Amino acid sequence: MTPQARAQAAIEILDAVIAAATGGGASADRIAADWFKTRRFAGSKDRRAVRELVYGAIRACGPVPTSGRAAMLRLAQDDPAIGALFDGSRHAPAPIEPGEAIAEGGLAPAWLERALADSGIAGLDALALLDRAPLDIRINALKADREAIALPEVGEPLVAPHGLRLAAGTPVEQWQAYQQGLIEVQDGGSQIACLAVAAEPGETVIDLCAGAGGKTLALAAAMAGKGRLIACDTDRPRLSRLAPRAERAGAALIETRLLNPGREVEALTDLAGLADAVLVDAPCSGTGTWRRNPEARWRLSEREVARYAAIQARLLDLAATLIRPGGRVIFVTCSLLDAEGADQAGGFLARHGGWRAAAPSLPAGTPRGAGWRLAPARDGTDGFFIACFVSP
Repeated sequence: MTPQARAQAAIEILDAVIAAATGGGASADRIAADWFKTRRFAGSKDRRAVRELVYGAIRACGPVPTSGRAAMLRLAQDDPAIGALFDGSRHAPAPIEPGEAIAEGGLAPAWLERALADSGIAGLDALALLDRAPLDIRINALKADREAIALPEVGEPLVAPHGLRLAAGTPVEQWQAYQQGLIEVQDGGSQIACLAVAAEPGETVIDLCAGAGGKTLALAAAMAGKGRLIACDTDRPRLSRLAPRAERAGAALIETRLLNPGREVEALTDLAGLADAVLVDAPCSGTGTWRRNPEARWRLSEREVARYAAIQARLLDLAATLIRPGGRVIFVTCSLLDAEGADQAGGFLARHGGWRAAAPSLPAGTPRGAGWRLAPARDGTDGFFIACFVSP
């Protein structure tokens, strides 16, 4: 592909990304992968170059662009070499017209920028949300030790005790260590959030929103394979991916339970008042993960954030019924909005007399309300809010 053809390809993919973001469609990664499947002429260098243009344009635009062309023109404002590709030649974008619409820059839609600023995320802290994320892995303590493991590439040790950081794009899933379950891909912030659970061997621990089980596997390692660990979710396809991962990791203690959305308590009645710890890694806006999914900020609305907050409150109240006296609920969201963090923690304490917040002992982060915050600019991780509540 010529550089001009790559620019036109990026515009076509961006059009699809914009449509999906506003219509609840597939992710940018999926859209790009599907686009290339039907265009076998694009080699690996072409695919890499087009993706660079697509994600560069996504990061350069604040509000949702009107079109892929407008998004690329925004990127061209900062890079004249891209603007030169709009020359109207074969497979190239049409020449730029005087006064042609260019997408707005910025961090996000205006309402969302204000909400982040009100939550203490502005300036450099805000800009860091659109940096590119590194690749972090967790050494599986059930099978290996960070100090002794031999990997094809040497990673940078993280403050998370089992974490290593590698260059983005490192093909770790092709490594023998990955296939043997010695390592898992997991952001350093996610690893730190698991430390807040303080899971111990022999305990009964519930991962209430386990998804595909990334944090569940980390908890299994912390428990040294001893005790009872119940992974729950309402999403059957995601939860079904945990069993083969657990087998590979040697985490035989993990049980799975599929929950009925809105009626989760029906599948958990036998656990009421028995758990030592419940992790509520709740559904959220994902504002802390924009480094990986920058188009996610185009999918949000104030109504959607309010909907997530209502779900989080309901799940926290459910978790409280599962805890033994003196047990703990750990609330985690990959969000930097106070509506899904400090405000949510304050609401839980107001609803549950006698419960108290306990400051987690973590190797990174700063206090925020009754909880703890990890942020890309300060901690080099995805953004997280973490709160620990101890039952009477």
